[in-house]
Amino acid sequence: MMGKLIAIDGVDASGKQTQTTLLLSRLEKEGREVKMVSFPAYDKPSSILVKMYLNGEFGENPSDVNAYATSTLFAADRFATYRTDWGTDYNRGTIILADRYVSSNLIHQASKINDTDEKEKFLMWLDDLEYGIYNLPRPDVTIFLDMPPEYGAELMSGRLNKSNGDDKKDIHESDFSYLEKSYENAMFVAKKFNWKRISCIKDGQIRSVDEIHEDIYSIVRELL
Repeated sequence: MMGKLIAIDGVDASGKQTQTTLLLSRLEKEGREVKMVSFPAYDKPSSILVKMYLNGEFGENPSDVNAYATSTLFAADRFATYRTDWGTDYNRGTIILADRYVSSNLIHQASKINDTDEKEKFLMWLDDLEYGIYNLPRPDVTIFLDMPPEYGAELMSGRLNKSNGDDKKDIHESDFSYLEKSYENAMFVAKKFNWKRISCIKDGQIRSVDEIHEDIYSIVRELL
């Protein structure tokens, strides 16, 4: 019996890792069989090309590498970890919590394409690549943490680069205009693919971690 796959996604500094970790802890306390995975899988060899891209080795700007080429790097990392790490757990009934998933390619890479028809073509291609060619499981739900980039930038200011532990931001995080485009695109794809949207802002302030967690848990509880 296959398990459940719950993806938590959003733009940079939206609290994805924090919220996925909180959900993991809560479900473990309930006695559920649950496992958390994060993408990119920085601790795995499969992420080497992703790290090279994010650290600017293929170009200093996100737009230096087109959406199709970049997406294959992130997708291959997911495929490798599915086959060698979490796939067996998922297929025997474990709940998988994904801190980012295919949705991240939709958010970040589709933002590189301005033309609506070309964007739609890319989204169809990406769906076939990840769920068809790589045969990755589709999430039972994708939860989108809606954090506008002007708020996320504040949270990101003191954070280390996750790909190498350095204080220099990766090419996505250091490009605010790219973060804005990614956010605009995220709102588009979240609606298109019926993701569960959770606003991280209320009355001009960032909501508390616990408040956001309760919203996430209420969605997840209906699935389990």
